[in-house]
Formats: sequence, structure tokens, C-alpha cells
Amino acid sequence: METGKERENLHNERGVVFNIQRFSIHDGPGIRSTVFLKGCPLHCPWCQNPESIRLLPEIITRNIKCIKCAKCAGICPQRAISIGEEGRVIEWGKCNYCLKCAEICPSKSIEASGEYKSVDEVMEEVAKDSNFYRRSGGGMTVSGGEPLVQWRFTLALLQKARKKGIHTALDTTGYADWEALAEVLNYTKLVLYDLKHMDSARHKEVTGVSNELILENLEKTVKKPGLKVWIRRPIILGFNDSKDELEELCRFVLTLGPTVEKISLLPFHKFAELKYTATGKVYPYHDVPILSDERVEELRRLVLSHGLKADVGK
Repeated sequence: METGKERENLHNERGVVFNIQRFSIHDGPGIRSTVFLKGCPLHCPWCQNPESIRLLPEIITRNIKCIKCAKCAGICPQRAISIGEEGRVIEWGKCNYCLKCAEICPSKSIEASGEYKSVDEVMEEVAKDSNFYRRSGGGMTVSGGEPLVQWRFTLALLQKARKKGIHTALDTTGYADWEALAEVLNYTKLVLYDLKHMDSARHKEVTGVSNELILENLEKTVKKPGLKVWIRRPIILGFNDSKDELEELCRFVLTLGPTVEKISLLPFHKFAELKYTATGKVYPYHDVPILSDERVEELRRLVLSHGLKADVGK
């Protein structure tokens, strides 16, 4: 649990970043750098970045690299780590995220997930690919987690990118105070806006929050001048893959006007399953099947039948 003091340490010039993915082609147009920030108010059980939910740095393990030196066990103040014949065991409930084990591990089989970075440090990395952005129509996307949890830092990143002539995009759930989102949108060209379910009660049951604020913010977002929006819909079997649910999404999107360029369908996959184990979490969707390509194409055609543009996995 983050303390008030720890949250105060996050401000417009310093944020917690867990990845800067260069040469990204799935988070907006062209070749991009996606800056992933930690912290998310939602707890979607299919989350592809479980290490992004907690705001502050935590540990992530790579047991295959463990050399059983026991240095991590020796330094852990919580006595949460032990080394046995089968290798390292972590009692995750005892971990207080002090990161001492990550600092001392010689094989990097325990590492910190997330680190404090300044705006200039992030932008130095992002600016390395400026030529690719210009040639491909790409730029920088700020994602998460939910980047609006660290909205002042997100704002500062977008402002600096705009000054450098870099196209800016925001990947968001929309679950934030409108005042914060509105500030960020002033320096954003494209919004990748997640709409996970149209029913508020079902949305809250599965993600932990209702969707009223998300929908209200989207209706305000599309009215911002000079902005384009791509709706992103993760497709989860048994949660939001029904014809009725997708048609309700389409009807709502049609009320939003031309600011919305398309709906992107993101089929559920299990690529992140190992991350859950590596961060001491239980993967809740282990037994949930993935959708067939035929079913995904059927849903894409359903969106097209409403006169909307649609693609898969972008």
C-alpha cells in the first residue's frame, strides 16, 4: 500500500516508469515509443501488464536465472525469501517492496519493476528515434497502467514531446478526474480510449470500478478540438464478446461523432501469464479460452455493419 508521503514524491518532473518500448507499432500510427507508467485504479483479470497495477516499484523474478547464491535470502529484512533444493521460494505476503534483494542479486534473477525517472531522462530515450517518427508518421504514446494516475508527469512528458515536434498519443481507461484528463488532452493528438463493457454493474463486477465516469469523460473528450480518438475494446470470452454487447458499443460510438476514427478489437491472449507468477500474483484467467480467429473476424464484421471502421489488434 502506498503512503501519502510516497505519493507526494511523484510530481510533474518525476514519475515511476516500468518500460519504454521502442519501435512499437500497436499503440498509434507509425513507429512509436510507448512509455509505460505504473499505477492503475482498475483490476482487470486479463491485464497484460500486472506489474503496472501497483503505483510504486516492486520486484519481478526470473527464476531460470537464479544461481541459488542465497544473497537475496540473507539481505531480506522480512525473511520472505528462502533457498531450497528446488530453488528460491518467496513468501509474497511478507514482501514490503524494499527492493534490497533486487539490488544485491548478481544474476539479475530478481529485478526492480519500475524506476523513478525524470521527464528529461524519458525524453532522452524517446528522442533517439525521432527520425523514425518523422518518416513513418509515428511518435510517443504514454500508457500504463493508467497514465492518469501520474497525470502531472504524463502532462509534462506530452508537453516536452510537443516542444520537440513529436506526435503525442495517450492510452487511457478514462477513469480519472475530468480536470486532470482535460489538461493532458491539451497536449495530445490521439487518444486510445479503452471501453471494456457498456453495462456499469458488469464493468464494476469484473474490473473493480463502474463505467459511468469513463463514459462521461469520453463524451467530453470527443468535443476537444484537434483531437482524434481510437476506441479500444479488449474481447474477452464470456465477458464482452456477445453480439448484444458489441452492438451496444457500436450504437454508443455512433453518438460520439467524427472524432472517433475507428474501433480496435483486442482479442484476449495469455502472453502475460508468466508475469503473474513473476510478480507473486495468481493468474485468474488461466482457464479462460482465447477466441478463434473466425470469431474475432465475425465481431469485426459486426462493427463494420454499423458503418464504423474496425481493425484487430492495433
